[in-house]
Amino acid sequence: MSSVQSAVQTFENIRYEKKDQIALITIARPKVMNALNAPTLKELTQAFETVRDDDDVRVAILTGEGEKAFVAGADITEFVGLGAVGAEALSVRGQNVFSLVENCGKPVIAAVNGFALGGGCELALSCTIRIASENARFGQPEVKLGLIPGYGGTQRLARLVGKGRAMQIVLTADMIKADEALRIGLVNEVLAPADLLPRAEAIAHKIIANAPISIRLSIEAVNKGLDMSLSEGLTLEASLFGLSFSTADKTEGTQAFLEKRAPQFKGV
Repeated sequence: MSSVQSAVQTFENIRYEKKDQIALITIARPKVMNALNAPTLKELTQAFETVRDDDDVRVAILTGEGEKAFVAGADITEFVGLGAVGAEALSVRGQNVFSLVENCGKPVIAAVNGFALGGGCELALSCTIRIASENARFGQPEVKLGLIPGYGGTQRLARLVGKGRAMQIVLTADMIKADEALRIGLVNEVLAPADLLPRAEAIAHKIIANAPISIRLSIEAVNKGLDMSLSEGLTLEASLFGLSFSTADKTEGTQAFLEKRAPQFKGV
């Protein structure tokens, strides 16, 4: 990302960098394969609240530090001695973080650079778009530990790849290679490791060229519509379509099209 203007926000377990209207969020715990512990989840919440609230951020890219892992899972040491009530609360906290990622109003591109297992797979599932390096591996191994996925894996995975494939992934605890993840629609593209972040940036810049409010409304229509009947989803779509006509960006976009020039969107 090249820009004379950039911003770096300091965290202990993640890095937050902003350049060219892109927030690059890197989970930086390579000694434990970027495992998600409570402090990391808290920092991710803070980071994605910043993404949500910063009008200068148009797209976020989420990745892991190093070439081995995106996120290899939750920090299992935090599970020791946890009872049913505490475990349910832990699940809800994780689900809330990932719901923030999914519904922050900005596209989030997961650049999966290695193992995405358990909570790591669930984190990738909460992102808007997933691209992966050739060495990426996906899986939900919780049943091997006497658990089930608790950060949204039983719900988002089935919605993304279908019930049958999701059941096989969850019940066998098998790891899926990048090419298989591409085949079943778990990821959109597979790239050489060196090309992963440049491709994520290229996708981000294509999105940034479009109207910000239209992007937000499109994400809302898809995310909310998946939880509705087709009839309800179409009603939602019509409502949001109408709302887009109230924006100055709609006037600019249609006028620019008629005048055969590039639009200058302002997000209003």
